[in-house]
Parts: sequence; C-alpha cells; structure tokens
Amino acid sequence: MRLPDLDDLRRYAVARSLFKPTSLPQAIARLGFVQADPIRAPARAQDLTLRLRVKHYQAGDLERRYKQLDVEEDCLVNYGFLPRQHLRLMHPREAKRRWSAETQAQAARVQALLQVRGPSHPRDIQAELQLGSTRNAWGGSSNATTALLDGMHYRGLLRVHQREAGIRLYAPVQHPVDERSPQEKAQALVQLILAKYAPLPSRSLGQLCSLLGYGAPHLGPEIKQVLALARKHWPSAEIEGQRWYWPEGESPTAKRWQLDEELRLLAPFDPVVWDRLRFERFWGWAYRFEAYTPAAKRKLGYYALPLLWRGQMLGWANVSVQEGRLQAQPGFVSGRAPRDKAFDAAWQAELARLRDFLALPPDAD
Repeated sequence: MRLPDLDDLRRYAVARSLFKPTSLPQAIARLGFVQADPIRAPARAQDLTLRLRVKHYQAGDLERRYKQLDVEEDCLVNYGFLPRQHLRLMHPREAKRRWSAETQAQAARVQALLQVRGPSHPRDIQAELQLGSTRNAWGGSSNATTALLDGMHYRGLLRVHQREAGIRLYAPVQHPVDERSPQEKAQALVQLILAKYAPLPSRSLGQLCSLLGYGAPHLGPEIKQVLALARKHWPSAEIEGQRWYWPEGESPTAKRWQLDEELRLLAPFDPVVWDRLRFERFWGWAYRFEAYTPAAKRKLGYYALPLLWRGQMLGWANVSVQEGRLQAQPGFVSGRAPRDKAFDAAWQAELARLRDFLALPPDAD
C-alpha cells in the first residue's frame, strides 16, 4: 500500500465525513458527536451540520425529535449532542471546581424537587427555591438557579429532558455504571475524536485530547498516556513535515473515498472545517469564525459558511433569511466565482436545498 500524499488526505477527509445522507439516529451515531452553537445564521450549527448528512432534514429536527432519540445534550471536547453510550465514558464526571457545602445542599433541594415535579423549566425551579443571583466567570451577575442547574448537569446529576423555545428543561438522571477501567475509557474517548475528525495532524490530535479535559476532566492522566501510545502505534504518515493520523482499518488512498459534484456550504464547526490547522494545510487559506469579532474587523463576515466544491474550499458565503427570502452573499479566495456552468448549477442546487432545509418557498431567493 502506497503512502498517502496531501491530496489523498484531503479527499479522504471530505469523503469520509460527508457520507451518503442517512437517518438522523444513524448520522449522529456515525459522527459520534455534533457540536452545538446557539447562533442562527441562517440556522444553528448542529442543524447546518446534520442537514448534509440526514435525508430530508429540516432546521430544528434534532430539537423536535430529541426526546425520542438515544442521544444526550452534554459535553465532549465542547458542548453538543452525542449518543448516550458515549456519555457513560465520562460519568461520574468529577468537576475540577469543588462545591461548597451550601451549593451541595442547594443541589440536593433541586434533586428532591425534580423527583416530585418531573422535568422542569428553570423559571419554575427558581420560583420554588428563590436562590437569587451569583457572580459569573466574566465578573457579572447571573441567575443562581441557572448556574446551579448548569453545574448539576455537568456533574451528571441532571440531564436535558428537552428544550422549550430554546431553554433547557431538566430532569433527574442516574447514568449507568460503565465497568471499564479509566485507561479503557480514555482509549475509547481518544478513538472517538479521531474517528470524528480524521485525518488529524499530530498537533491537532494533541489539542483535541487536551479539550477532552472538558468532558472528562478526571481522566486527564489516562488520556495523556493513551495519546503517547497512539502516536507510536496508530496508522500515520509524515507528509510535508507534518505527522498525520487516522483510524485503524482505514486507508486514505483507498478508492472508496470519492468526491462528488455537489456544492456544500458548511457550518463553522462542521468536522470538515473544525480543525483550522488542517484547513490551512488542505486549502491554503485561513478560515476564521468572526461572529464575536467587531464588525469593522471582519474579513469574511458574521457567520461565514465555508464553500466546498469538488474537494476544494473555494471561499465562503454569508446566508440569511430576510422577509421570508433566502439571501446568500458568496465570497471567493480567488476574488471571483469560477467561470463554469457546472459551478453555477451546483450553487443554485445548494440554495434550493437550503430553502427546503429552512422550509422556505421554492422561489424565495
């Protein structure tokens, strides 16, 4: 088997992540984790990610179907949605910050209340317990009930039952015990992130393992050990001065990894573009998420969606819905759109898919 080059890795990365659209449960299982973000431009990141991988997906389907799915809203390398089986690897989660006796007592009161009331809205819990306000991480004031519920969720004392107008409703939970050793759990978590984001440069693999400290802070030493062994034994290749890794049993040079003619606008946190180092190595320009950048300093736009066609990241587009009409403003790294009728047809087809995804009229562009 020949060693891959950068073109092989690029094709492999795109083809393995943008698999043939399937059902919502199967897509989430295959991805292993779907990063969430509250911004809608024109939809939330989790919906923009899933629309490319789920048949007939419409914005909000994940939230609407959440209660029927074997999925949890929780943490991994960041916040999002993951199959319940993976959550067992991280619970009981041992938070780095210890609670005071007062906070522990408040958490016990919340648990007792929810055992009686069942799934509840934070405002109802606040009305019952009257916890007041607390200082947040930015030095401001936050609702103490919201902060407590977040902390209880993180520690595995509560789960998100569903959302109501975007607000999390919480319910008591007892996560199943996973009998695997800490080393085995760490091994499974590192394999999970590699399977989601492969192929990965060595530095990016290290970054993701560090970010696992969010979902599994108590497994830090074991994750470091697994990473050290992985760098010695996992399939890899040195390409243009960078060591790359991919999962056992896969070959980046295999003929199965084929690109198609479909143009896609990707979410800023889509697995194809998430790793900014890999993005620059593959496509030769720097993509930046600028929603929190002052408007005057933005180069790509508030919520620029990377534009992928034929394995190349040609540019980006800012997409919005104004008065029921889809508005898309593309930008190109080269300074102009390709002079190609096939590109024009692919662009229009992607806009049509976006209208269906957003439940807009066919002629609303």
